[in-house]
Amino acid sequence: MITLIHGDDTAASRNSFISKRQSAKNPVTFDGEKFTISDLMQSNESGSLFNEEKEIFIENLFSSKKANPNFKTIVDYLNKKTNEAKIVIWEKTELSKTDISAFNKASINLFKIPQKMFLFVDSIKPGSLNNIKLFHELLEQTPAELVFFMIIRQFRILLAMSDTENKNPIDEIKRLAPWQLGKFKIQAKLFGPEKLHTAYNRLFEIDSQSKSGKLPVTLTQAIDFFLFDL
Repeated sequence: MITLIHGDDTAASRNSFISKRQSAKNPVTFDGEKFTISDLMQSNESGSLFNEEKEIFIENLFSSKKANPNFKTIVDYLNKKTNEAKIVIWEKTELSKTDISAFNKASINLFKIPQKMFLFVDSIKPGSLNNIKLFHELLEQTPAELVFFMIIRQFRILLAMSDTENKNPIDEIKRLAPWQLGKFKIQAKLFGPEKLHTAYNRLFEIDSQSKSGKLPVTLTQAIDFFLFDL
């Protein structure tokens, strides 16, 4: 059996993948960006890789498909072994329908960031109490850690958008569609470069304190204060 775990909610999909691997009796893990068909075949020959006792875990197989000349061969090989072992494949982004179709008998576990999340981060603006209202509505279905991650991402993009002299945009900007770029430019102008720098520095401070266990309040409260002070 093949299980595909993917989606733009990377934290949730990753946790699912790790949980499955930790519960496996005899897991074998491969890095999709480094391993080859030979690695699979050699493991099979040396230790009966494909049997009921083994579970195969592969990370980021699709991320490397353009650079990996053995990608199709690996996919074909795994499809042939689908009845001989449990195979779990994790991808750090959401897969396309074409990618998913490579494993037509796979069980698909999709982890999506709620649409309300994007509505929230796109609506953040200075001096608006509605920021806090939308934040708490989002908390009803989303953990504070994910909301905080998305706020950091949003302000990182906004700060990069405000730096008109930078000729090398960050990767996240390179991936944006024209309509998305326009939306971020409008939001960035609402803050201006100085306020964006101040906000981003505050987010960095909250993140550092949270990771070190020195945050004096809960993360939810810290986000409340951050949004109130914008």
